[in-house]
Amino acid sequence: MTDTTAAEDALTAALCGVTTATLTTVLLKKGLRNVWMRGAFALRADQPRRAGRAFTLRFVPAREDLANPASWSSPKSTRAAIEEMPAGCICVTDAMGVTDAGILGDILCARMQARGVTALITDGVVRDGAGVRETGLAVWCSGVAASPAVASLTFVGWQEPVGCGGVAVFPGDMIVADGDGAVVIPAALVEDVAAQAVALEAFESWVLAEVTRGVALPGLYPANAATLARYDAFRSNSGL
Repeated sequence: MTDTTAAEDALTAALCGVTTATLTTVLLKKGLRNVWMRGAFALRADQPRRAGRAFTLRFVPAREDLANPASWSSPKSTRAAIEEMPAGCICVTDAMGVTDAGILGDILCARMQARGVTALITDGVVRDGAGVRETGLAVWCSGVAASPAVASLTFVGWQEPVGCGGVAVFPGDMIVADGDGAVVIPAALVEDVAAQAVALEAFESWVLAEVTRGVALPGLYPANAATLARYDAFRSNSGL
C-alpha cells in the first residue's frame, strides 16, 4: 500500500466516524451552506455511514431519438460508465429530481457492488427495489419506480460536474452519507474539514455527557472560555 493510498484510507475512515450533521456545521463555518443533497435518502433504514470520492453520472430530459432501449448498448451508456468506476468511489447521479423512472436497477447495482463501488447517491429513484436491496450496494435515493430511465431521462455522460439534489458535485469531491442524507465536501477542503469534524464530534460528545448530567446550556453550547478550559482539562486527564 502506498503512502497516498494509506492517507486516503485513513481520511475515509475518519469521515465514516462523523455525522453528516457535524460536517454541515463545519462547512457552514467555512461559508459553504449548500452541501446537503435534497431527495437522497437511505434506501435501507439500517444503512451504515459511507464515505468516498465522487464519480459522477449525468442525465438530461428524455429525447425520443436518444432515450430508447437501443441506447443501453451505446458507448455512452450507464453500462459503460459503471465499467470505469474505481473501487471505493461513490457514484453521484444527477437525475434532475425525476421520480417516475428508475436510473439503475438490480443488475447494474450488482455490477457496481462487484466492482467495489462504495455507494450510489441520486436525487432520482431506482427500479427493481427489492433486487437492489439484495445486491448489498449502499443506496441513497428518492425512492423506487418500475419504469426504466429512458421513459423520462437521457444519459449523457460521466465524470463531469453535476447538480444532485440542488448541490454542485465535481468528480473527486468527497461524499459522506448517513441516516440524515448525503453531504459533499469540496476536494480542496477534505483534509481540513475532516480534522475539524473529528474534533467537533469529540467536543459535542463531551457536551452531550455534560447535558446528561444536568449542566445548563448557556455558556456550555456554544462554549464560553470557562467551558473550553474545562474541556481542555478533561482531554488532558483522559489522555486525549
